[in-house]
Amino acid sequence: MDVKTGLFYLFAAVLLFAAFRVITARNPVYSALYLVLAFFQASAIWLLLRAEFLAISLVLVYVGAVMVLFLFVVMMLDIDIAGLRQGFWKHFPLAAAAGALIAFEMAAVVMGGFRLDEAPRAMVATSANSSNTLELGKLLYSEYLYPLEIAAVILLVAIIAAIALTLRERKDSKHTNPADQVRVKARDRVRVVQMPVTRAAEPVAESTEAAGEAKA
Repeated sequence: MDVKTGLFYLFAAVLLFAAFRVITARNPVYSALYLVLAFFQASAIWLLLRAEFLAISLVLVYVGAVMVLFLFVVMMLDIDIAGLRQGFWKHFPLAAAAGALIAFEMAAVVMGGFRLDEAPRAMVATSANSSNTLELGKLLYSEYLYPLEIAAVILLVAIIAAIALTLRERKDSKHTNPADQVRVKARDRVRVVQMPVTRAAEPVAESTEAAGEAKA
C-alpha cells in the first residue's frame, strides 16, 4: 500500500467518524463542529483526486460561510433540546425507512461499478498543462447552467429564511423598529426649558415653619 492509499483510508475513516458524530451528538453546536471536520476530510480526499478547485471551494464556501451561518443560527434560536428529543421514537420508523432507502440507492450505484470504457458526454480531452478549474467553469456554464441557477435560487431562499428567523421578536430581548428611528427628529427627543440664571434662596424661617406644619 502506497502513501496515497494510506492517506485515503485515513481521511475516509475520520470522515465516517465525523459523519456519525454529526447525527449522534447531543449538542447541536458539537454536531455542526463535527460537520466542519467532515468537510475538511472530504476536501482532503478531493485533493488526493487532484480536484484542487473543488477542495478549496468546499473549505471556503461551506466551512467558511455556511457552517458559520449554521452556528450563529443554532446559537441565536435557543433550541430546546429536551423538547426536540421527546418525539424521537415517534418519528424513528419514518426516518429509518428513509435512511434505508437512501442506503439502498447508494449501494445500487456503488455496486454497479463505474464503466470507464465509455466517456461521459460532457468530458473533454485535456492536456497536461490545462487547468481543471477552467474546464470545470466551461462545463458548469454550458452543460449545467440551469441546475447552477436553481442552486443559486435555493441558496438565496435559505439566506432569506435565516434572516427572517433571526429577526423574530423575543421576550428576553429589546426590539427597536428601524422605521421609527429613521423618522425621529431632534425636537421629539430634546425639549429646551427656559430657566432663570440665578434663583433667590428661600428664608430659613419659612422653611422651618413649613416643616413644623408638615409634622403636625
